[in-house]
Amino acid sequence: MRGSSAGPLAGLTAAVKDLFDIKGARTGGGSPEWLAAHQPAGKHSVAVARILGAGATIIGKTICDEFFFSGSGISAHYGTPANLRAPGRIPGGSSSGSAAATAAGTCDFALGSDTGGSVRMPASFCGLYGLRPTHGRVDLTGAMAMSPTFDVGGWFAPGPGVFRTLGSVLLDGPAARANPSALIIADDAFAQADAEVATVAHEFLERAAACLPSTTRATVTSDNFDSWREAFRVVQGREVWDIYGDFITRSQAKLGPGIKERMAYASTVTAAQADAARTVIASARTRLNALLPPGTLMVLPTAPCIAPLIDASADALESFRVRVMRLSSISGMGGLPQVTLPIGTVAGCPIGLSFIGWAGSDEILLDLTVTLARYCGIRG
Repeated sequence: MRGSSAGPLAGLTAAVKDLFDIKGARTGGGSPEWLAAHQPAGKHSVAVARILGAGATIIGKTICDEFFFSGSGISAHYGTPANLRAPGRIPGGSSSGSAAATAAGTCDFALGSDTGGSVRMPASFCGLYGLRPTHGRVDLTGAMAMSPTFDVGGWFAPGPGVFRTLGSVLLDGPAARANPSALIIADDAFAQADAEVATVAHEFLERAAACLPSTTRATVTSDNFDSWREAFRVVQGREVWDIYGDFITRSQAKLGPGIKERMAYASTVTAAQADAARTVIASARTRLNALLPPGTLMVLPTAPCIAPLIDASADALESFRVRVMRLSSISGMGGLPQVTLPIGTVAGCPIGLSFIGWAGSDEILLDLTVTLARYCGIRG
């Protein structure tokens, strides 16, 4: 589908996660049953209309995890998109197809969404630039929801230039601009990462020191992140079941492995449990806002490890999911923007480093990414 003949994205191709409506096409959310039960969209989602209006040509929709309820990118229904940057390993989910297509050079950029890490993890595992924007800064009208408390639209690009340009196309609302004057190294987040991942991240920070504000060290939480991760899991479960539970029950949808078990859990989450979890989230947001006032950034590994093998056991993948959520829930709890950029490899597999900013600092993070990429010679 061709976009405008002029605009900042003219001449570029895009792929779109099967969460965003494209006029005349069905939106499936990774579920064959949902796809079959719904009519073609009558109009584009706002994000799709924006990139078309800016000149991009959409080459197609991409595979995503079923109802977006996974971090692996493994699809029982459509197959697992190939991670060409780490063959034999998962691409990461749920925006797996968008990341895989971008990493393969099939498109110049791709739209995804991020609830619990679904842009950041695939970007890290596929060696890409990725952004989870401030909550609410990308209009999700015409996009399927997963957990509205945490849902944001996001994007992938193989290089910093197009990555930055997409911010001017997709971000809404006023930017909260402030000159970065402090950078917190999140010690407890680094402690969650494999030693090899942490080492590469620290080496990059040393190389990039001239481009970064003065650093301090701090811990994000007073525990090991599990109370935050659990609160995130409870609210996410409650909200996804509120949205899709009736359909799943009525249609007797044949859910894939992992998704089936998580939906079964989601069906048991009570309103009282969700309310208690939201109290934890509110406390976490207060802590993060105090830690990251305008002008202060935080740095942490995007993922604690390299991409797991595709044939990893179910238990291994669930353990991986728990580890990932300890880190990926941070910015989601705060509604804060997080950018990830490819900084190197471990065992030949890409790893990402993330910067989290204050609410509305998306443009600051995008500008910092361009600066770091140029100074450190990063190639996506």
